[in-house]
Amino acid sequence: MKQILHVDMDAFYASVEQHDDPSLRGRPVLVGGGERRGVVAAASYEARKFGARSAMPMAEAMRTCPTAVVVHPRMGRYAEVSGQVFAIFHRYTPLVQGLSLDEAFLDVTASRSLFGDGETIASRIKAEIKSEIGLTASAGVAPSRFVAKVASDLQKPDGLVVIQEAQVRTFLAPLPIEHMWGIGPKTAPRLRALGLSTMGDLASARATLLEEILGSWGRAVQALARGEDEREVTPNLAAKSIGTERTYDTDLTNREVIERALLDHASRIAQRLTREKMCARVVTLKLKHADFTLRTKRVTLPEPVADVESIYIAAKTLLASIDLNGMRFRLTGVSVSDLTDGPPPRTLFPNVRTEKLRKLELLVAEVSDRFGDAGITRATLLESGE
Repeated sequence: MKQILHVDMDAFYASVEQHDDPSLRGRPVLVGGGERRGVVAAASYEARKFGARSAMPMAEAMRTCPTAVVVHPRMGRYAEVSGQVFAIFHRYTPLVQGLSLDEAFLDVTASRSLFGDGETIASRIKAEIKSEIGLTASAGVAPSRFVAKVASDLQKPDGLVVIQEAQVRTFLAPLPIEHMWGIGPKTAPRLRALGLSTMGDLASARATLLEEILGSWGRAVQALARGEDEREVTPNLAAKSIGTERTYDTDLTNREVIERALLDHASRIAQRLTREKMCARVVTLKLKHADFTLRTKRVTLPEPVADVESIYIAAKTLLASIDLNGMRFRLTGVSVSDLTDGPPPRTLFPNVRTEKLRKLELLVAEVSDRFGDAGITRATLLESGE
């Protein structure tokens, strides 16, 4: 019998912020953009008690929980902690499929002879995450991915739910249909209006009825509701791109301000490239107008790069090709692709300046790892008041 784990970090972004800043512990914390237009990326459990949750507009979350502390996301820091968490996963199995920075499936079927059964492995992983990183995780153990995922959600935070093969149907049957992937606030009322309110109802419903409501997804939903899930845990392929973006409370109209935002994006990307020992050859600029129209431009560089200046100059050059007169932007973003492992290749006649920039990025990454995003920054970004 297969043993699949789904491990999910508890309120990950918010928990990292509370871990790094003791003054936030025990207080409601919302991680996300500004109050006017931002969206909640994560809500601490203290904030969730008031009804705040991830994906909620920040303005609504603040009305729900007016005492919450709003913290801007630090994706570089979250990626760093995620790397530590995934390193723990890989101690127990090479079959790790990350779904995001804070959750993953693990197939530990072949690991039991070394480490014990799935419950034992899950307990060890949770304990090591807590002792080594200072955060909590919840885990589900089951014969399939779907059941493990559902199980991990039931006793958060710091939960562990184990479902044996013989228990799958009886475990799923009484659960509300909202536990099913793909059934959200729009679809659930339609199903409930037809008397389908539990997983058991989905499992026993007419397949044609589910197809009428859910389309081709209907039969897959019914199979999952019956506990039938043959999908394998597939280790992730390397990232295809690395990027960062930000939505602003007030539209950006000034070229200098936009360029400063691009420098911030380039700095974050360069830090991640340096940490992951990668370089990139394609730079893409992303701009979203006030009317939500999206505009992207990209350039292929002569050779791979990993430093702030090269990425920033490429993004700035792309911006220069756009007539900004009268334009208003609610979002800016920069990403890099065509990634390769290792630092930029050395040439026959090394560029002294490029080599200095590479060493600078290594230093910035080292300082950021020790002191967080506030450890070191560029003077130009300090001028922005960020």
